[in-house]
Amino acid sequence: MTTAQAGPATSAPLPRVPPPPAPSPRERLRRAAAHCGPVLAVYGVLKLVGFAVFMFLLDSAGDFREKHPRFGGGAHTWDVLGSWDGWWYQQIALHGYDPALEPVPGATGLITLKGNSAAFFPLYPALMRMVSEVTGLGPYGAGMTVSVAFSFVAALGIHAVTTRLGGPRAGLVAVGLWAVWPGSGAEWAVYSESLYTALAAWACWAVMTRHWLTAGALTFTAGLARPTAVTLVAALAVAGLLAVRRRGEGLGRPLAAVVIAPLGVAGYLGWVGHRMGDWGGYNKLQDGAWGHRFDYGRHSFDVLTSVPVGHFDYLFAMPMEDVIGVGVVLLVPVLTVLLVRLRPPAVLVVYTVLSYLMVMATQQYFGNVSRYLLPLFPLFVPLAVAMSRLGWPSLAAVLGTAALASGSYAGYVLFELGVP
Repeated sequence: MTTAQAGPATSAPLPRVPPPPAPSPRERLRRAAAHCGPVLAVYGVLKLVGFAVFMFLLDSAGDFREKHPRFGGGAHTWDVLGSWDGWWYQQIALHGYDPALEPVPGATGLITLKGNSAAFFPLYPALMRMVSEVTGLGPYGAGMTVSVAFSFVAALGIHAVTTRLGGPRAGLVAVGLWAVWPGSGAEWAVYSESLYTALAAWACWAVMTRHWLTAGALTFTAGLARPTAVTLVAALAVAGLLAVRRRGEGLGRPLAAVVIAPLGVAGYLGWVGHRMGDWGGYNKLQDGAWGHRFDYGRHSFDVLTSVPVGHFDYLFAMPMEDVIGVGVVLLVPVLTVLLVRLRPPAVLVVYTVLSYLMVMATQQYFGNVSRYLLPLFPLFVPLAVAMSRLGWPSLAAVLGTAALASGSYAGYVLFELGVP
């Protein structure tokens, strides 16, 4: 029989290739260090530079020695980092909450209620209490530990989000911008900004990677850290709706995320209202004790039309801090337009725009906007993408100079020349 007449040749079965062995714990640690090490190093070095300048300026000026420990003073320079809101967080960590709407006797002006710890959301002081009990640190040391640790977690989240949009180099630049941004002095202080930004960044990353239940859980948790988490809730809801419409995803996981997300902020506000005997108690406390109220942007407009002409006769005026605040407020729309041109996921745009509008439409200490806008990390993305085209020496010069300057504009001005 010729070859042409022969039937199809039977081939021997291919040998089974065993799966590669699971990496050892040491190998996993090496990979994690290779991935996270540069991110943590960039953030840590830039932050240490700014922090050292901040402490030097505090010691040189000496203003803090003449102020009450609750209002930007203390026996040591580092005590300043636990003043203002930090004082309240320490009291909550030590004594818990006692929500009440208690009038100031004979008050007729803007402040009609006594300040109350219920104005501060519970996640950060709860973590302070837990760290204090585990480590033996006092409330100040525990608060600083939580803030510093979560500032690095936030840096990793910002890097993860930016890398998906602009590559690893842009991710590192965004981490550097997080370290030197106006308001970044609150990252290493007894404040909740680092914690909230970490949760927001990783929640957005979870949405971008379609880990819906993780996104819902992180947004729920963020709602226990700051009231502005309502913007993150809205961003997740919009992203979930678009995902179902455009990608043909099932309803289950996105819907579950949307249901879970608002329970944190709604639960705390409900608890405060119940304890106060007034379901609007939280807003009444913010208004009557701190002068924070939704005014459709009237106060912001007053500041924006006064500061450029050198007038500082508006409510809560803090000249140096307000000048920086005006610069940040005017920069945000520009960066938002540049962000939109990159066609990022909807969750980033909605979160950024709503957070900005919420801050601008609220009457408050205007100088605080540099801190309130600090969690708007998507604004770093377009700058990071553009700056990533620079060489490493140029990047080191730009970010290093900004780090040195941040000790003043993001630290000393925030805590000593204004009210953080």
